[in-house]
Amino acid sequence: MAEVSLKDRLVQVLVRSKLVTEEHLEEAKRIQKETGGQIGRILIEQGFVDSDDLMMSLSDHLGIPPINLSKVKIPEEVAGMISKQLAMFYQVVPISKVGNTLTVAMADPLNVFALDDLRLMTGMEIQPVISNPKDVEDKLDEIYSAKHGLDSILKDTAVPTIEITKEGDDEQEIDVEKLLQATGDTSVIQVVNILLVQAVGEGASDIHIEPFEKDMRVRYRLDGILHERTSPPRSMHSAIVSRIKIMSNLDIAERRRPQDGRFRIKFKGRDIDFRVSVLPTAHGEKVVMRILDKSASSRKLDDLGFDPKALAKFKEAIHAPYGMVLVTGPTGSGKTTTLYAALTEINKTEINIITVEDPIEYQIKGINQVQVNAEIDLTFATGLRSILRQDPNVVLVGEIRDQETADIAIKAALTGHLVFSTLHTNNAPSAVTRLDDMGVEPFLISSSVILVMAQRLVRRICEGCKRPLDVDPVTLQRCQYVADLRRPASFCHGVGCNRCGGSGYKGRMSVIELFLMEDELRSLVVKRASATEIKKVAIQHGMHTMRMNALQKAAEGVTTLEEVLRETAPDET
Repeated sequence: MAEVSLKDRLVQVLVRSKLVTEEHLEEAKRIQKETGGQIGRILIEQGFVDSDDLMMSLSDHLGIPPINLSKVKIPEEVAGMISKQLAMFYQVVPISKVGNTLTVAMADPLNVFALDDLRLMTGMEIQPVISNPKDVEDKLDEIYSAKHGLDSILKDTAVPTIEITKEGDDEQEIDVEKLLQATGDTSVIQVVNILLVQAVGEGASDIHIEPFEKDMRVRYRLDGILHERTSPPRSMHSAIVSRIKIMSNLDIAERRRPQDGRFRIKFKGRDIDFRVSVLPTAHGEKVVMRILDKSASSRKLDDLGFDPKALAKFKEAIHAPYGMVLVTGPTGSGKTTTLYAALTEINKTEINIITVEDPIEYQIKGINQVQVNAEIDLTFATGLRSILRQDPNVVLVGEIRDQETADIAIKAALTGHLVFSTLHTNNAPSAVTRLDDMGVEPFLISSSVILVMAQRLVRRICEGCKRPLDVDPVTLQRCQYVADLRRPASFCHGVGCNRCGGSGYKGRMSVIELFLMEDELRSLVVKRASATEIKKVAIQHGMHTMRMNALQKAAEGVTTLEEVLRETAPDET
């Protein structure tokens, strides 16, 4: 049986205790879907349940003691153990300290992210007790008055060293004092720092900060799926955006146009780059930060989840003396990670490797990387022309977007260079017809392309809560699964645990389809055969489609059938 999520536990408590009717609960869910927020707070605000009744019911069902904050006096030394910003952000009140345990009052004791952050920031074990939300707000206003000002906040929370990356300049450290003056409120710095550190700690790939009419929303993309997190007050939105702009060397006065930038922080000894995009919306500027962990650039091909046969073919292709290797797939499908792993595999002192990228996501030691800059007419095409005069052995073109780039890349592959690049196509055979559509002659494609690989990313089942799963024949038929008698299937799923945040998944892996340009396929390309015809012949020559590859991984108990259906298209019959 799957573990119940925290939100569902709260709903079960409310239903079992008969505090709210089903109609009121459905109405609260509808409001939550439209405006966000916590289900308990919505029920209280709508008058569907009394706050004290809710507190006592939660206490009884969860075994967490209640507390009346209006009758509690908080010692100053205990109040100082949590910064004002952190307490306000998570709506927690420090009550007492015994040994290495800090007791805190919370309106939402099911907020595991708040508890984790409190442990991280204080270095202590956290013991929650339940209190009325209004009492929490009143007590916070009482204990965090003006006397807990700038000096106290700086003392309580260490601001991590933050560096900025400028195009064409060496990286330099930001002056914290200037940042304090520019943002005007030190608590803003702490809010941003917590958002960044929490996202990196959870392994997120992106942070979304979105303004709405009455509130703002913070979401992290974890293993390809967006998850909402506790958000700061709407009143802090402009200051948070300004802080991020300063870190990214952007214009804080410009709020009408999109802006792009980047910055770097240090986290547990690792350099983490953030690529920032600011977009004006109806209610303010939306910020999306892509997290670029440099440790990902050092990943090896063997770690990406390729099956042994496909991996052997791919390694053979990237060690060829010349020709073109194409990796296709939508944005966020892992193409760059795969190509960086390929470059790392072949990177040697005697080989000259040059790349032209937009943007450079990771810097690889020993490889010359060029950043596209449209403002000075440094495009993929012009950059590639210049690269070919630099005596390269291997060239990586970040993306083939137009006929000019495609033509130069193809001719480079025909004149003794090994060329890596990417295309946005749905499957591997479509890459050939896409180049044809761009105006590249079919005989040039057949002569230059040696391998095409399409890929997607599927989530791995969490090893901490993996359980066997019986799958009915109808579902297997819908997935197009064909049993392999030599390898009995062992389908699994994740029931949810603390390690995976209740999702049942932890990490991602590649599913691919890959074909080598063999003689029969070259002949089809020259004849301008359709992608469907090329795919059919490639399968006859041993190509496994992405659906086949994903089903194999599901049968091995590595991913789920839900992920297979979500990320791969059915094969034509």
